[in-house]
Amino acid sequence: MKREMRQKLMSVGGVMICGASVGIFQKIALGTDPFTCFVTGIANVFSSTYSIWYVILTGLMLVGVAVLQRRYIGFATLINLFLTGMAADAMHGLLDFLLPDPTFGTRCLLMAVNILIMSLGASLYYVANLGVSAYDAIALMASECYHVASFRVCRVTTDAFCVAVGFFLAADVGLGTVITAFFMGPVVQWFTDHLALPLLNGGPLRRQAMPREA
Repeated sequence: MKREMRQKLMSVGGVMICGASVGIFQKIALGTDPFTCFVTGIANVFSSTYSIWYVILTGLMLVGVAVLQRRYIGFATLINLFLTGMAADAMHGLLDFLLPDPTFGTRCLLMAVNILIMSLGASLYYVANLGVSAYDAIALMASECYHVASFRVCRVTTDAFCVAVGFFLAADVGLGTVITAFFMGPVVQWFTDHLALPLLNGGPLRRQAMPREA
């Protein structure tokens, strides 16, 4: 299989896996990642669904990115826009059917497994390197193009803003939010070294530097 096709398959698979993990976070109600927290809060205000407001808010940010720094937009950007919200709602609906009233222990177990699921999806999506989501691009632009601060500082700032807005608008902020912030990085790197890079290269493990953090 050609490298370009592997990149596209990894992008689509990674985005759908990340979307499904968002649905799991929503179901277990133990906190979500910062941007999901933000979108969920806005959706709560309008009594609407996550998928609808994910497309609306991401689309608005995408327009801004396209005007300011189009180089961050690629195949994965558009896939992320249309598939993440749908995958999240589909997984949430499936879990509502399979686990209508999960116990606290079940929710904690799902949260632990979901950290692995989201990290796997993120690894595939980042390593494919075919563009970033509009939300990821904001911190990257602030850091790389406008030199506001380091990427870490810019990302923490955007994440903190999203969590604050989500919390104010009654979105779930909890243990899952904290664990995602502190543990996803190392787990993503493990999947990158042991799965994503070998898939991209079509061969045995090659320890390479991970593409630019997004």
